[in-house]
Amino acid sequence: MKFMLSYLKRYRWLVAACMSLKLLGTILELLIPYVLEYMIDEVAPTKQMSLVLLWGAVMLALAALTRLTNVTANRLSVKSAKSATYEIRRDLFWHSLNLSGSQTDKFGLPSLTSRMTSDSYNVQSFLQSGQALGVRAPIMLVGGIVITMTMDVGLSAILCVMAPVMLVVTVAVSLWGIPLYDKVQQSVDEIVRIMRENITGIRVVKALSKEDYERRRFGAANETMTRRERKAGVVMALPGPLMTLALNIGLTLVVVIGAIRVNNGVTKPGVILAFLTYFNMILMGVMGLNRVFMMLSKATASAKRIEAVIAQPEGLAAIPEEQAAYTDREEFIVFDHVSFRYGEASGKPGDITQTSAAETEDSEKMKQTERLASVGKSAGRAENTSSGEEPTVHEGIQMSISELSFAMKKGGSLGIIGATGCGKTTVINLLMRFYDPTEGHIFVDGKDVRTYEKDDLRRKFGVVFQNDVIFAESLAENIDFGRSVDEEGIRTAAANARAQEFIEAYDDTYQHRAAIHGANLSGGQRQRVLIARALAAHPEILVLDDASSALDYKTDAALRKVIREEYRDTTTIVVAQRISSIMSLDDIIMLDEGDVIGHGTHEELMASCPKYREIYHTQMGEGR
Repeated sequence: MKFMLSYLKRYRWLVAACMSLKLLGTILELLIPYVLEYMIDEVAPTKQMSLVLLWGAVMLALAALTRLTNVTANRLSVKSAKSATYEIRRDLFWHSLNLSGSQTDKFGLPSLTSRMTSDSYNVQSFLQSGQALGVRAPIMLVGGIVITMTMDVGLSAILCVMAPVMLVVTVAVSLWGIPLYDKVQQSVDEIVRIMRENITGIRVVKALSKEDYERRRFGAANETMTRRERKAGVVMALPGPLMTLALNIGLTLVVVIGAIRVNNGVTKPGVILAFLTYFNMILMGVMGLNRVFMMLSKATASAKRIEAVIAQPEGLAAIPEEQAAYTDREEFIVFDHVSFRYGEASGKPGDITQTSAAETEDSEKMKQTERLASVGKSAGRAENTSSGEEPTVHEGIQMSISELSFAMKKGGSLGIIGATGCGKTTVINLLMRFYDPTEGHIFVDGKDVRTYEKDDLRRKFGVVFQNDVIFAESLAENIDFGRSVDEEGIRTAAANARAQEFIEAYDDTYQHRAAIHGANLSGGQRQRVLIARALAAHPEILVLDDASSALDYKTDAALRKVIREEYRDTTTIVVAQRISSIMSLDDIIMLDEGDVIGHGTHEELMASCPKYREIYHTQMGEGR
């Protein structure tokens, strides 16, 4: 609640105006039955038509003013709620972008998506309706009881007994519902995760005829969500029948006791009519409070999930240089005995609250993409010997990189090759500081990477990741990517990436709009657009992570030649599965389960690294 109010208070004047108008409108509405009672019991017996018309006009004026104030108040509540929710979504999006790799792993992408969508919607619904109902409902309840007590204390005693009972039931049930709605939102995370996997992998699902399997998997998650929603719905629906029962009992008592009192001349007929109207108003007040508490239950659960992201400290903030490591190496990029373990890097258990089972599963799946690696030796240039020590595996810690050391001169080139899951991409993640090493240090341009502000460090890079994203924008916008690259720079980058030919074949050339995820482009076309994006800003460091897997050998060779000739000052790191993509580079690292088993030029690795030699002969089709 405090979290939501912290955003709403920025629009305190709108909220104050809304609540003031709603208060005025509710008071005016409460006066209408009172005027009606006065007309029946006091004005009608006088038989003066002018007085009847006068008080009738008063009732019409009260009704019109009630309508006007309520409509205006509702519009103000919508405006303030949407403005506050806009800021919540903005901050949530910004903090999601700035989470470190380990923080993102802990939350999970599906959970971040549902927090941005369904959770923010629940918060907005409460902020919007809560302002109006939060004033109207209690004023209806209390005001109705107070006015009826001035009319007939005996009959009002019925209301004084019924209203607290209904209110206690409403509050108790609402408190019961908060954890239930939290479980519902966790199920939403799971639904989003499965939908996201199927949408992005739809071709694989169809190609392997796994539609029925995925339908059953979605059905199981959908059934769990439905069961949790049903339970929460049943619990939150309990006050309704109880209030209806209380209302019917109360109305019966009012009619019976009121008739007796009218017959005995103790109460006037207009009072009974007013009492029935006020009884309905009081019930509306209690039902309104029930609705407020229901929305509050959902919003509280959702707000906690949103706050868990926004309250995260900045992931991997820059550290002061006096706390940083120092190197006397002159090379542009230096990895100094770097080890990385996902289990340790992800933080201690409990660092992030409100983590669902779906999020945990996502995190575990991500970690399982890197095989367990043992702590080994630091492999030097052209070395391929074992230390003879038993591998050290820390219980519960998944290892990815062990004792990695290498250095690159500015303008140099490095290739990284190895089996899937051996830690190739992890090297890039560490270099760009998506994670910090568990051990060792990384230096770029003579500085510990931890001392760089994130933007300053990453502006040095042009990068193409595995499964990188093409956005649903024009090809020019995809290449520029908000960096204000001029038209000539975009065309040059496209030409160097060998994308110009197919782009200019479109009628609208660079304004041709890509579909979501580049679905209207072939795999090779997507990779060439992504490479053009990486080249467009003339980066100091170019990272190509399996960026040419969909390119034919001729295009791949032409691309390597362009990078060599046109980007001589750019330090290039190529992660590849094909030896042909890296064999001409200055230096090559061969990784195996997180260990460096070979380090040198292509010729040196052919002489010293059996596994590299085996891959070469397999891919190039040459005899041994």
